[in-house]
Amino acid sequence: MGVALGCGGRFVFVQALPRDAVSRTCLDPGKPVSPFGNVALTLRLREMANLITLMRLLLLFVLVAMVYWASPVLQLINAPLILLIIALDGLDGFVARRRGETSLFGSIFDIAVDRVVETVMWLVLANVGLVPVWVAIVFLTRGAIVDTIRHSRSDRGKSAYEDLHHGWRRWLVASRFMRGAYGGLKAGTFAWILFFQPWPALFPQTWLLVGPVALAISHGLVLASVAVCIARAIPVILEVVPLGGTDDRPRIVGG
Repeated sequence: MGVALGCGGRFVFVQALPRDAVSRTCLDPGKPVSPFGNVALTLRLREMANLITLMRLLLLFVLVAMVYWASPVLQLINAPLILLIIALDGLDGFVARRRGETSLFGSIFDIAVDRVVETVMWLVLANVGLVPVWVAIVFLTRGAIVDTIRHSRSDRGKSAYEDLHHGWRRWLVASRFMRGAYGGLKAGTFAWILFFQPWPALFPQTWLLVGPVALAISHGLVLASVAVCIARAIPVILEVVPLGGTDDRPRIVGG
């Protein structure tokens, strides 16, 4: 279905064009109408939040390469880079809400990238000897359990936090404050560890003085991250564990 519009003294037949595309055509009568180009532009703008999430994933791969293969001087960039990656997590959520782009896919994609960033960072840091291996195992185990539960919810067309009915459980897992605090804790932990990674090679004498204190703070941040990680998993698990009576919730079937 289309409409005939007068633009610059002539009529053009517009086939299902967005309002902004029609306006641009009228402002430039000499430019031919291109519904495919305008539709593509509209789709790109509507997916801005997901594009930001995708950019976080690509930056993570750059960071991993820097941790393993960059020179000590270039590794000084790693701490600001991980802060940027985690800061973009807040930006994509803000853009999605501001532009009305919230969707089930967007929620799942954002959580999936969050999990990839978190898991990859703990694995990489454990592999290069900057954190104990058991820390990565804890985060991997917690992620597998929680993501399996969330997957069962998405199969029923529900978002990640929709089943969290109890006030304290929803606050601990889904509130902006706790999500921001946990994100800030992880960002601070990763950035602190990565900041000091090149110091033994770049500043050996200084590292002899500040190294013990820096490592003690690193251990404290790691333990705090593990504690919050486990605490935020408990409400999600409790939502699917029957505590008495008949459990009439859908069964989860998986391999």
